[in-house]
Amino acid sequence: MTTDIASPDLPLAGIRVIEFCQIAAGPFCGMLLADFGADVIKVENPRGGDGLRSWPPLSEGFSENFASLNRNKRSVALDLKDPADLAVARQLCLSADVVIENNRPGAMTRLGLGYDALKDDNPRLVYCAMSGFGQTGPRSNQGGFDVTIQAMAGVMSVTGEPDGGPVKCGVPVSDFSTGLYGAFSVSAALRKVAETGRGEFIDVSLFGSTLAIAALQTSEFFGTGRVPVKMGAAHPRNAPYEAFRARDDYFVLAAGNNKLWQTVCDTVEMPELVQDPRFLTNSDRARNQKELRAVLEVAFGRETAAHWVDRFQALGVPCGPINTYAQALTDPQVEQMGWVSEMTLPSGVRTRTFGSPVGLGGVTPPIRRAPPDLGEHTAEILSELGQHSTAREAG
Repeated sequence: MTTDIASPDLPLAGIRVIEFCQIAAGPFCGMLLADFGADVIKVENPRGGDGLRSWPPLSEGFSENFASLNRNKRSVALDLKDPADLAVARQLCLSADVVIENNRPGAMTRLGLGYDALKDDNPRLVYCAMSGFGQTGPRSNQGGFDVTIQAMAGVMSVTGEPDGGPVKCGVPVSDFSTGLYGAFSVSAALRKVAETGRGEFIDVSLFGSTLAIAALQTSEFFGTGRVPVKMGAAHPRNAPYEAFRARDDYFVLAAGNNKLWQTVCDTVEMPELVQDPRFLTNSDRARNQKELRAVLEVAFGRETAAHWVDRFQALGVPCGPINTYAQALTDPQVEQMGWVSEMTLPSGVRTRTFGSPVGLGGVTPPIRRAPPDLGEHTAEILSELGQHSTAREAG
């Protein structure tokens, strides 16, 4: 539910964040900070604003995609090519605890809004710059989009079936992992500011973040010299640990140790598999996954996926159905945790959104503000800066 009230108990209450971001990584970072109580002011161009505003689905003209990444924020419309508006943007930055931006490296510096141009007048400022490849280096001027980063950082080389073509992860992991690293780094830097009074410049890249979350793959390469490969739903070191076909559908089973493997063998009434030399240890089973899958799917084919999920869950073997998002979002656990909230868009349409999945003292951070219309808070924010007569509304 949208409350539009202050939440002083949230850990970032009282922190002001100025966001110069578009599309995904930066806005997600800003939303995470806003969910935890920060006053996030989103600076947008009066002509169209954040490009995500045009992405479908549109509910009475308002993007549901934009809404999913911009709750709990205020929007100010400023043309940074206009000297008066640029001066307002600088004033906002000097009033802030945090600035986040996800422009090409050098863009904010050329505007006079880079960290070096602000730090002397605002020494406590935490400045987080998100980009495709980082602020320095041979690729720093290259743009970064989720799909190109997934390709270049190796994700697509391990996604999909072994004999299939390149496939990206269905969720934009590069964008959102970068937003997470950004929000985490800002929060950590704010603690340093509280102790020392000195701000920090943070450089977060999609390329680096995507390599960082691939710790199992990079460590495999560093440890063995082998290049990780596509394995479909399987795991390089655990088995049975993948999707299996039952009589009517697939389900996922994760029996990655000997005790769980014994339970699987007993449940499918094939106890002899425990002593099969191909499957004696977890390493043996991982090495012979194709043969293992073929043997198990003969047994699994006798019953439905739901039958096996119920059986294995009752026995404590990790498993589950392969849900669509419609099924996942209506799972009773989602309702119990209160993760889905109703929200009214600026267009007047009532919609739903997936809120913060984090419990703070047993309470989920509330949606205090609906996602803003373009420039919705311009007059309000300029008034806070003492510019009562020059408020610019979005056109």
